Amino acid sequence: MTSTAADKPQRRTQEQRSSEMRVRLLDATIDCLVEYGYAGTTTPRVAERAGVTRGAQVHHFGSKHDLVVAAIKHLAERRVAAAMSEVAQVRVGADPVGTALEFLWDLHQGPLFIATVELWLAARTDPVLAAAMAEVEPLVNTAVLRAVAELFPDDLHRKGARDFTYTAMDALRGILVANFVAPDPERAHRRWHRAMVDLRAAAAAVLATGSR
Repeated sequence: MTSTAADKPQRRTQEQRSSEMRVRLLDATIDCLVEYGYAGTTTPRVAERAGVTRGAQVHHFGSKHDLVVAAIKHLAERRVAAAMSEVAQVRVGADPVGTALEFLWDLHQGPLFIATVELWLAARTDPVLAAAMAEVEPLVNTAVLRAVAELFPDDLHRKGARDFTYTAMDALRGILVANFVAPDPERAHRRWHRAMVDLRAAAAAVLATGSR
């Protein structure tokens, strides 16, 4: 039986190989941020984690700054995708406020949030990183708002509901950052449930105002 051109595996183009290499390096940068922190994220470590040579890494990203700025944008894309993926799995029952708050909790678990915090802190004293973070954070927050809007389709368009979501994220992020000092996931979750009591009251006020 003879094979046809359609049967043969298609060879990747140079552009495809280059794009795949960049993604490997950017994913490896995120991994290193989680494992070693920003200070410990070095270009040799990233190249090793990505399984590429230092020469290949330098070809794509000439410096750590170049690499991290690109990783900031890549991380933002992954955070947006995570928000969309997570909300697609949520089933809203009789307690939509509680569902939304637990959705925000789940969304902030794992390596993507840890890498983000590392970059927030590094950006405090680095204007280049700060500018890159300032560019992508509104895009990520908008994606989260849209995800929560799927749980409250008729209510989140109001400013009060948007403010509620931002307040919930501020509280949640504060709890999780404080937990980095002495990690205790169960304690952090208890604190989040304690904060949820006040957040539920705030949500009730927003919904009551909107229904008038």
